[in-house]
Amino acid sequence: MTVPAIQINNIHKQFGDLRALNGIDLHIQQGEFFGLLGPNGAGKSTLINLMAGLIKPTQGNIAIMGHDTVSDYQAARMSLGVVPQELVFDPFFNVREMLRFQAGYFGRGRENDAWVDEIIEELGLTDKTNTNMRKLSGGMKRRALIAQALVHKPPVIVLDEPTAGVDVELRQILWAFIKKLNREGHTIILTTHYLEEAETLCQRVAMMKDGNIVALDTTVNLLGKLPGKNLRLQLGEASLPTALLPMLKTGENGVFTLALTELNQVEFALSELRKAKVNVLDMQLLEADLEDVFMSLVGSR
Repeated sequence: MTVPAIQINNIHKQFGDLRALNGIDLHIQQGEFFGLLGPNGAGKSTLINLMAGLIKPTQGNIAIMGHDTVSDYQAARMSLGVVPQELVFDPFFNVREMLRFQAGYFGRGRENDAWVDEIIEELGLTDKTNTNMRKLSGGMKRRALIAQALVHKPPVIVLDEPTAGVDVELRQILWAFIKKLNREGHTIILTTHYLEEAETLCQRVAMMKDGNIVALDTTVNLLGKLPGKNLRLQLGEASLPTALLPMLKTGENGVFTLALTELNQVEFALSELRKAKVNVLDMQLLEADLEDVFMSLVGSR
């Protein structure tokens, strides 16, 4: 029987009086593209640090590809690559030197150079290989850190907010490469505040709040739990009638999104707009998305 890529059993983590995790149970199968979502302070980073063996659990155990993160730390860490949120790098080396040193930490020598070259090419770093890390732009540093996490070719890859503050080009390059790795069998765990990314990429999603998992299901099933729809209205310079404010989900630059619980609310909304003599420039009826599910379960971002 194939062992899970990640096996988390009854994990508790306490820092003094702070209970960061409260009995987390989670199994992620090999080859999954898995989303780990939650607001700041939900416990996502603590869980990632436990997976990486940077801290030890107060109670429970975690295994990466069948290797316990405490009793079999070296094998567990060899199986895992983590892309951190922070831009942490060694300022004394160029990109290729940094990647070779990182590979050496995992016992990979010159025989790993072909893989290093592939990562560099896939992440658009070819013309930056001899550039000192300090001289790279923020986006290029982010690419180098992603390469660093992948340099020992781990079967399990954790991406902790990998596209926070980066441009569209990098997002497209990153996701094309990560989806390719997933197709080749790598397990991907993604944390992100861009919920449309999780909705598009992840097969299953766990939502966390206050150190607990409050939802765990396939993305399709989670989306099916909200029967409501969204009505998006483009009103130009006009403001939204007062009667519709309780339904308002978002509103910016003359575009307003109303959260509907019943379809007959469409007619109510149009009626109120007619009464207020507001001209509707455009209108779309949209299905509920992962952000709606997230907000209904977690309550805040």
